[in-house]
Amino acid sequence: MRALIQRVSHASVTVEGKTISSIGKGLLILLGVGHGDGEEQANFLAEKIANLRIFEDEQGKTNLSVLDVKGEAIVVSQFTLYADASRGRRPGFTDAALPEVAAPLVTRFVELLRSHNVPTQTGQFGAHMLVEIHNDGPVTIWLEK
Repeated sequence: MRALIQRVSHASVTVEGKTISSIGKGLLILLGVGHGDGEEQANFLAEKIANLRIFEDEQGKTNLSVLDVKGEAIVVSQFTLYADASRGRRPGFTDAALPEVAAPLVTRFVELLRSHNVPTQTGQFGAHMLVEIHNDGPVTIWLEK
């Protein structure tokens, strides 16, 4: 399981012209599910992300988590995090889990993040989404389990 985390001042997800998720200060999490991923990976990443200290304190040091700043999160399923562009010019996605495996695991990850008291919204699995990201910093973190 792979997560690309961006610290945001604002983020939103729009599907077919309708905004389905919108947050202020918090995290935009692009989440990819690979073959063999399961509950262990989802648990690890949810706990890690909820407590990841990437927000600045009063001294400007990154000592605070999304929980500390009372931020929110949006989770967007992103199979393209498993792109393999090592050969040719067209990426392959065979390392990404099939939708029937990935969708329930993305939902489970969202449940686990919420269980850590992070208010969490989502994109729409499998939809064409417009994701607006106001990356704060910019701060972008790659996590993998």
